[in-house]
Amino acid sequence: MRPRITGLVVHATAVTAGVTASARDFASLLPATITLHDLGGREKAGPLPRELTDGQDQSSYRAGQLGYWAPRSALANYCREDGFTIPDPGIVMIGEIETGLDAITDADASLIITAA
Repeated sequence: MRPRITGLVVHATAVTAGVTASARDFASLLPATITLHDLGGREKAGPLPRELTDGQDQSSYRAGQLGYWAPRSALANYCREDGFTIPDPGIVMIGEIETGLDAITDADASLIITAA
């Protein structure tokens, strides 16, 4: 699956591919509109409409990955790598931005995206 993420002039293509239960669950939410807020210049994150199926947590990330933060039922879009270690319980990776990451990274502090 290739959800399209749009917001302002941001056009990105994300790949969730349905590889994990969490990724398939995220895809089942689409279309969805999510307001993302900047977190330390490293990521843009915002609440999902509901909890997702939990998956394998990890403490690392790379720019372009989409993750699910279970404690807050939030989507995290990692824009920059800065060596930050994700605290317990970790993040569940659910996809990756294929195109348009720069537009998301360069957007103002808040960004409303629509994933479909």
